[in-house]
Amino acid sequence: QVQLVESGGGLVQTGGSLRLSCAASGLTFSSYTMAWFRQAPGKEREFVARINTSGARTSYPDSVKGRFTVSRDNTKSTVYLQMNSLKPEDQAVYYCAASQTSYATSPQYYPYWGQGTQVTVSS
Repeated sequence: QVQLVESGGGLVQTGGSLRLSCAASGLTFSSYTMAWFRQAPGKEREFVARINTSGARTSYPDSVKGRFTVSRDNTKSTVYLQMNSLKPEDQAVYYCAASQTSYATSPQYYPYWGQGTQVTVSS
């Protein structure tokens, strides 16, 4: 079965950096668009970044553009999220997701999800 396992979350000070990883198994990784979402308590799940199958195309919302970078290594079936200049408002549980049929920003188009990793940003 498909498994997505995130790692790399933790506690960081405002202005600091973290690199999240998401290791995939049970799917042909290079055929899937990969995305990162986040969810803070009491808020809806929010799109953070996406990357197409080859890694040549990425996109971000304005809230993280210029600070976050998504990348992938198809030889390792892993997608990464480099987060720099972290702010308290970035604090959330971060999820990776996979879709074979869509390059979308809405979570409803992603059938496969990881369990999430907590990112805490202290001010």
